[in-house]
Amino acid sequence: MLIAVPLMIVPFIFYNAVMLGSGLSAFSGVIMTVPMLSGAVWTMTLGDLVILSALVCLFFEMLKSTLSNRGSLMNHMLSMLVFVGFLVEFLLVRDAATQLFFSLMVIAFIDVVAGFTISNRAAGRDVSIGL
Repeated sequence: MLIAVPLMIVPFIFYNAVMLGSGLSAFSGVIMTVPMLSGAVWTMTLGDLVILSALVCLFFEMLKSTLSNRGSLMNHMLSMLVFVGFLVEFLLVRDAATQLFFSLMVIAFIDVVAGFTISNRAAGRDVSIGL
């Protein structure tokens, strides 16, 4: 039943923990810098890391949506609830009205739409007519 837990809850909880703990300025804090051969310096902030983690979660959610088992329907319903949580927080919480949070919300929306679409396609292939 652990497969029914939507992975997009991880960036949602992480964002809220950082927002409530350290404040929004923590997301612009530099985690690492890498000097490039061109002479430029590439920096990664905490906000960039949150987006990357959300994209990794989205990838695994897409893999989970190809399964057709009992937990997949529950996963889709919970993913929809996570997206609604993102949307409500974006509209009602002042510190959630950021580009970072909006990007996370869009990733959660893609998870919901793609999850239903992929599951529909996979379920259509699982049905045999018996001719």
